[in-house]
Amino acid sequence: MKLLHISGPWPLCTNTFLIITESGHGIAIDPAADAARYLDPLKEAGATLTHIFLTHGHYDHVGTVAALKEQTGARVMMDPADAQGSQMFPLTPDIIDEPWPESGTVTVDELTFQLWHTPGHSPGSVCLACGGCLFSGDTLFASSCGRVDLPGGSPEQMRRSLSLVANLPLPDETKVLPGHESFSTLGQERRSNPYLLGEWY
Repeated sequence: MKLLHISGPWPLCTNTFLIITESGHGIAIDPAADAARYLDPLKEAGATLTHIFLTHGHYDHVGTVAALKEQTGARVMMDPADAQGSQMFPLTPDIIDEPWPESGTVTVDELTFQLWHTPGHSPGSVCLACGGCLFSGDTLFASSCGRVDLPGGSPEQMRRSLSLVANLPLPDETKVLPGHESFSTLGQERRSNPYLLGEWY
């Protein structure tokens, strides 16, 4: 797979990603930048956007979803719990094509994504793993974790979710690609992240 990192607009600078499969299909993860930032590299690769994966529904992670869906017909996957049609959660249920499957896996061409529900930052937060990467959204950051004081946040749920993440069946060398700020590895976070180590409660 080809993985591109695309930064969302200042000041939140959301980390968003574009994956291009060997069969020429594109997967946008948390698209928040201008639609052309995703469509131009797809065009250059002769690929087509077919899927939009959302780690959660906050406005700074979903800003380009509607435009990309309209222009490409890509299928949107997100936990319906975050489709609230509010200022914080702007997407509405009608734009969600599929909830995350109960099986915990999604396959696109040669790629299989493993997913885990990790509420705490938002009710519908998930983490996705594929190709040696963990797309952790706003659940896990480098040396930190997502806020729990926003609407729908829960310290108790975040505690459980971080415990789950710490014990995921993924190797330490797995790259952690969070929703904001710098990247890390799962091993580094397991060793030194005070939130992942449970030292905050």
